[in-house]
Amino acid sequence: VQLQASGGGLVQAGDSLRVSCVASGRTLSSYVVGWFRQAPGKEREFVAAITRSGGSTYYVDSVKGRFTISKDNAKITVYLQMNSLKPEDTAVYYCAAASRYSVAFLIREYDYWGQGTLVTVSS
Repeated sequence: VQLQASGGGLVQAGDSLRVSCVASGRTLSSYVVGWFRQAPGKEREFVAAITRSGGSTYYVDSVKGRFTISKDNAKITVYLQMNSLKPEDTAVYYCAAASRYSVAFLIREYDYWGQGTLVTVSS
């Protein structure tokens, strides 16, 4: 499966933004899909994940209540809706897919990666 992330941009603190991850080659119904982010000078970190069915979602504590991961009915696109953005959310956001049944939180557990989309939040 190939993944294409898009939707990043420059927003102000408190604004909302939705980034998308579109799959080609296969649908995402056979994958756990996660979003990771990498801020300048920092390591890539887990942000959110959604199970194969889309029935369960998981978030890092710093985005709980502000971010929502979802999967469309066609199982081709996974979204990350980001509300109440903060300057510390500034990063390149990557989507990734894991060929597994259980949720994955670690970079090494994911098999396929998109190219990343830059989100910049100004204060």
